Amino acid sequence: MSSPMLEDPLFQFVVLVLFSAAAQFIFRRNPTFRLIANIFFFALLTSLLVKHKIAPYTSDMGEAQDLFRRVFVGIAKAVWWIGGAMVLASSVRLFLIFERIPREGRLLQDLLVAIIYVGAALSVVSYVFDVPVGTLIATSGVFAIVLGLALQSTLNDVFSGIALNLGRHYSVGDWIVLDDGVQGRVVETNWRSTHLLNGTNDLVIVPNSALAKARLTNLTSPEEAHGVSLKIRLVPSNTPAAIEETMRAVLLSSNAILKSPAPVVSVTGLDSNAVEFELSFRVSGLGEATAARNEIYDLIYRHAKAAGLQLASPAGSPAAPVADPAEAAGKHPNSAWRLLNAIPLFSTLTEDEKESLAADMKRLSFRKDALIATQDTSLTSLMIVRRGVAVVERKEGGETIELARIAPGDLFGERGVLMGALEPANIRALTSVVVYEIAKDHLAAIMQERPALAEELGLLLSRRIEAEKHHFSAGVSAEASHPTTLSTRIRHLFQIPHSSWQ
Repeated sequence: MSSPMLEDPLFQFVVLVLFSAAAQFIFRRNPTFRLIANIFFFALLTSLLVKHKIAPYTSDMGEAQDLFRRVFVGIAKAVWWIGGAMVLASSVRLFLIFERIPREGRLLQDLLVAIIYVGAALSVVSYVFDVPVGTLIATSGVFAIVLGLALQSTLNDVFSGIALNLGRHYSVGDWIVLDDGVQGRVVETNWRSTHLLNGTNDLVIVPNSALAKARLTNLTSPEEAHGVSLKIRLVPSNTPAAIEETMRAVLLSSNAILKSPAPVVSVTGLDSNAVEFELSFRVSGLGEATAARNEIYDLIYRHAKAAGLQLASPAGSPAAPVADPAEAAGKHPNSAWRLLNAIPLFSTLTEDEKESLAADMKRLSFRKDALIATQDTSLTSLMIVRRGVAVVERKEGGETIELARIAPGDLFGERGVLMGALEPANIRALTSVVVYEIAKDHLAAIMQERPALAEELGLLLSRRIEAEKHHFSAGVSAEASHPTTLSTRIRHLFQIPHSSWQ
């Protein structure tokens, strides 16, 4: 036999309210379970009101006669409207997404939720307190005018924020630049302001009203790819067309820029002191621009040096004297010696050791599209690129995978020389290429005297293997590519004593 207290609607109502409060606290960090709890509470409350013939959508208090019952019915109807608003608001938060990252940019969600709760409040006023909503709105007009004038600046930010979100000029995660130079990545948009994280990791807060009036450039929309351009001045020691070809080789040899759309080289100026070029290219994202720009400047230096070109002075400054190539070569006019001298890997060698190594180097030339090295063959010489651009391409499963581009000053063949291993890919000339070959025997003799050279080559090989791993499945194991393992194999292969290695 059931207890009379359990049949009491007041007791049931209190239990439901306590259940809802507990569910809101327990599931405050889980919107899905919070929505389920709200629906469950609203359904049980609706059943309770229907069972006791209480219609929450009318102003009639039903059979309630005494004051206590009338108060209970009024509170129950108000809670029913609030419960319905909670269900709608939870649904908006969970399912209605206006931003790519709704957790951080949810101004429009907040607006809809506010409309839902305002509607619920007006329904409570109308159906619980039996006050005509139209009359209430009309009589509150003066108050609304006074409040609007007092909050004019805040309301300006609020409505500007709504307009910006509806216009979709930017989203959370986009990098934007304003006309006053302020720039940063959008990390949050709220009712009053937009938060930007700038390049120095500082938070810049821009009022929505100021942002709505500013001229805005979105650097990451409509696509992530970002365009970069830089200018370079070179001494006109050759025809502009020949120098332009060298600058095209610079862009062709870059590993950091996008190959499509194709980068562009433009001649932007010519006088007696310099020929000026603009190099334009794209990177996969704004965050890659700095690394790509640094690589391009390095490649400009290397290609210019390989082609015998000299950087010019800035416009308006006195022209720098043009160096005589024969005089710059000094007592070592040999190209092989100058190539060794320009590569940091051989910086520890003495003058005599460089001369000895350079005398044994062999010059090889390859035409465009010629194969310099073939996949799955072992090179027995160390190759140093003197001029031109080559590409490292792996054939795997009927597909060609590009691993890297090779520019002047780059080395290859160390895999076969140091480990006797096979080349993982073809090396093909993208332009006419000149390389210098160092025979394994001569290199071994130098490494016997200079073990540090073998160590540097081992580190170069380790970095190259690590960089190639993600391109293809049949790679070298992590243990085999570890610098310590490679050092042991190099010592054994070249019979370098452990003491001299240290």
